[in-house]
Amino acid sequence: MTTRIVVGPRYPASVSSRIVTRPTLLDVVEEVTAPSGSTTHRQAAARHRPALSPSRAADFKQCPLLYRLRAIDRIPETPTTAQARGTLVHAALENLFDLPAELRTPEAALDLVDGAWAAICAQAPELRELVPEDETTTFLSGAHKLMTTYFRMEDPSRFDAESCEVRVEVEIDGDVLLRGFVDRVDVAPDGRVRVVDYKTGRSPGEAFEAKALFQMKFYALAIQRTTGTLPTRLQLMYLADGQQLTYDPDRDEIERFGRTLAAIWRAIRTAGTTGDFRPRRSRMCSFCDHRSLCPEFGGTPPPYPGWPEP
Repeated sequence: MTTRIVVGPRYPASVSSRIVTRPTLLDVVEEVTAPSGSTTHRQAAARHRPALSPSRAADFKQCPLLYRLRAIDRIPETPTTAQARGTLVHAALENLFDLPAELRTPEAALDLVDGAWAAICAQAPELRELVPEDETTTFLSGAHKLMTTYFRMEDPSRFDAESCEVRVEVEIDGDVLLRGFVDRVDVAPDGRVRVVDYKTGRSPGEAFEAKALFQMKFYALAIQRTTGTLPTRLQLMYLADGQQLTYDPDRDEIERFGRTLAAIWRAIRTAGTTGDFRPRRSRMCSFCDHRSLCPEFGGTPPPYPGWPEP
C-alpha cells in the first residue's frame, strides 16, 4: 500500500452517534495550575493502569526520557494557544454531528465554535490568561477559518457519523493495553468503515507521512480487535491547508503493526523495570518543555518514582 495526499470521495454513513468525553486542553490546564505534589497532581499521576496510546508510543520512539517525564512522572507542560485552538475546533466538530443533517451549515459551525469557547473558558477560567480578552477575536477568527476549510473538504449534511470522540481500549498479546480516542468513525451502508482524524495544522511532507499514519494504524488495530472489522479507509483531514491523507490498510499489515506495538511496549516495560529511560537527542528537542530536566542539556531528571501500577 502507498500513502498519498488526496481529497477523498463523499462517504455516506449509517445514522447514529455516540459522544464520549476525551482528554482535552482542560486536563493540561488542571495539571499546570495544580501545585506540584498536590492531591490533584498525585491523583492525575495514578489515574490509569499504564497503557499505550499513539502519542505515548510516539514519545518513546522519539525519546525514552520524554516518555518517562510525560507518562510516569506526569510533569506538567505549559498549554499553548495552538492546543487551545485544536481543542476548540474538535469540540465544535463533535457538536456539529449532534445536529440534524439539515442544520449542519457553515454558519451553524461558526456559532458552535463561539459557544464551545465560552463553555471551555467557563470550565477553565485560566484559559483567559492564555488567550487574553483583547486577543479573543483574532483567536476565534483563526478557529473560524479552520471550520470554513473543513466545509470545503466535505459536506457534513450528506452523511451521519456512526460515532464521534470514541474511546477505544483493547488488550493485545496478553498484557499490552492500547488506549486512545478516535475523532470520528463512519460506516457506509455496505458496512465499510472509515476512521477520520482532524488535524488543525498543515499536512506533512512526504517524508513524514508514515509518522502521521502511525496514529491511524493504531486506531485501525484497536477497532479491528474490538469489533472484528478492519477499517477500509484511514483518513487524516488537515484543516490548515485543506489537504487529506488517506490510506487503505490490509489485515496482514495491521497484524504486523500490532507486533510492532507489542515490541514497543516490551521496551517500555524493560525501561520501566530498570528506570533506564535514556534521552535521545533530535531536532524535536527544540520544542520540548523538559529541556531543563534533560542530561543532554545539562539538566537532571527528578528521582525515578518507579513504574506506576494500578
